[in-house]
Amino acid sequence: MKTPRSLFALTAVNLALLLLTVAQYWRPAFAQTEPPVLRGRALEIVDSQGRVRASISVLPPARSPNGDQQAETVLLRLITERGRPSVKIASSEPASGLSFAGPTGTKDTYLILEARETSSSLKLRNENGREQVLRP
Repeated sequence: MKTPRSLFALTAVNLALLLLTVAQYWRPAFAQTEPPVLRGRALEIVDSQGRVRASISVLPPARSPNGDQQAETVLLRLITERGRPSVKIASSEPASGLSFAGPTGTKDTYLILEARETSSSLKLRNENGREQVLRP
């Protein structure tokens, strides 16, 4: 006689767990008051082939090849399917800028818009070497 009672008890426990699970599923969903934050030192967006197509990173202070001190910089890059970073947006304490590079296969076609300390400039350069710098 004890076997049917234990089976009945086990069935009752399973039914209670099922009802609890269904009750939680049907409970109304509420929007979060504060969206979650994605934190990290860098972010890369890749395409379906795994190639990096966009990145944002924080570059530490460093010395340039000519010996100038470079400040910590936040850099956003948009990269073509051939791997060329054709759009860059950079920001640091002494300067910020935006650059557009020509298509893959060019090396001297670009545009640089820069605000450094108390001055600003727009530099345009064509592949044929022709260059123009505009300053207010």
